[in-house]
Amino acid sequence: MAKKRLPIGIQTFRKIREGNFYYVDKTPFIKQLVDRGTHYFLSRPRRFGKSLFLDTMKELFEGNESLFQGLSIHPHWDWSIRRPVVRLSFGAGQFGRDGEIEAKLSEQLGTVERQFGVVTKYLTVSGRFASLLRAIHRETGQSVVILVDEYDKPILDTLEQPQIALANRDFLRDIYSVIKDCDTHVQFVFLTGVSKFSNANLFSGLNNLNDITLDRDYSAICGYTESDLCQVFGQELVEFDHTEVREWYHGYRWSSGEAVYTPFDILFLIYRRQFGDWWCETGNPRFLVDTLLRLNVSSLELDNMVATREVLSEFDVDEIAIEALLFQTGYLTIRSEFDLAGQPVYHLGYPNREVRSSLNRTLLHSMIRNTPQQLENSLKLVQLMRENDFPEMEALVRAFYSSIPYERLPKDDIANNEQFYATVFYSYLTASGFNVIVEERSTRGRADMTVRFNRNVYIFEFKVVEIAGKSAAMAQLKLKKYAEKYRHLGQHIRLIGVEFSRDHRDIVAFQVESG
Repeated sequence: MAKKRLPIGIQTFRKIREGNFYYVDKTPFIKQLVDRGTHYFLSRPRRFGKSLFLDTMKELFEGNESLFQGLSIHPHWDWSIRRPVVRLSFGAGQFGRDGEIEAKLSEQLGTVERQFGVVTKYLTVSGRFASLLRAIHRETGQSVVILVDEYDKPILDTLEQPQIALANRDFLRDIYSVIKDCDTHVQFVFLTGVSKFSNANLFSGLNNLNDITLDRDYSAICGYTESDLCQVFGQELVEFDHTEVREWYHGYRWSSGEAVYTPFDILFLIYRRQFGDWWCETGNPRFLVDTLLRLNVSSLELDNMVATREVLSEFDVDEIAIEALLFQTGYLTIRSEFDLAGQPVYHLGYPNREVRSSLNRTLLHSMIRNTPQQLENSLKLVQLMRENDFPEMEALVRAFYSSIPYERLPKDDIANNEQFYATVFYSYLTASGFNVIVEERSTRGRADMTVRFNRNVYIFEFKVVEIAGKSAAMAQLKLKKYAEKYRHLGQHIRLIGVEFSRDHRDIVAFQVESG
């Protein structure tokens, strides 16, 4: 099979189909949606193919049959019906000024009016939208398909300007309420964005939306599955170790259904012919990182969070659950699901190596504020772990903490101090590419951290002590016999106890013994 072009950054279905680009067929999901209902909402992180999916729906409802030759939906669609489509997008534009959102939507409504040759009468933007839907139905004789892309961006862009964010939210609530008020004139609705805002405050006028974000049947509606990689991109990925590709980019799951790869990562892996933080590099999680630091959320907690469906499904301008923010932006995903008194509860964790290492690098940068030193320390850590040079590792770990500005050091109780020191070391390990297991359970308890690397198992214990020289951390490692769990691997086990002085806020012991 001849190779095709890579659709990097292309969100136009027609361009992909007519330009000999690779295309992963998502049309079975559209058929399923149309067969089952009429009003839908979907939340997915950025760069997961939401805009392309909406554009595919647009071409399908408009009846452009030639574009769908050879795709799954082609023999199952009535091509004699051509529906009018109103597609709106808030992807472009800056929404931090008063009136900006109204102007942006008015521009788009004007374009749609010219497209259908209708004139509307209105006093408000929401009134113009309602008048437009009625006019299109009257002129074409067909009820309207409404597709809204990045419905939430005017709010997300202004979360650090709460007054404007609230004003934008209230404006959008009036716009979306029009859809239900004009239900007689509407055939199908699909809204998509990154986040799910509270129904009470944004979708109160559109309470017939079916939120499919956590629906098992639509887990793979965006993203690439294992089958997609094999069937569509197989010849492009022959040179790569599939296990490594999975480790780097797989793992996104929105229910107990099928997990997927990040499309952007796979396309850039093929284009660059090397692994990298391609998806993470396209967006700066500054607001996310600032929120984590402000709420004093340790990076140790991120790989082992739990949340209910309610928590994951919505948040609002003045009430942002950190679990929802991390999940909806793609920095955490569903690892597993369990039942608690009839309510689904989700275990959350990092989806893959890219996200784990990239987010921890960003957190480190915010704590240390010295990127060159941070990078130098990470590179040296990998070298010392490979060589098992523990005296130099102790010196390096001391350098980790001495580089932290004074105002970032903990000032409260011992337990929080221990978590802080462990967090810094964990972030260095993960930012350096190590897969760190936090508080892995054994019959004797839970070790603070475990790393398997280069046929070695490193088991870490951190303690904040009032009196130096008691070897409390090493005593804990031996007492709990954490090493027993790894005997069967036949690898060298290293016990590493690290102690900090509560008064001096510095390392007072760094002990290494064979397990």
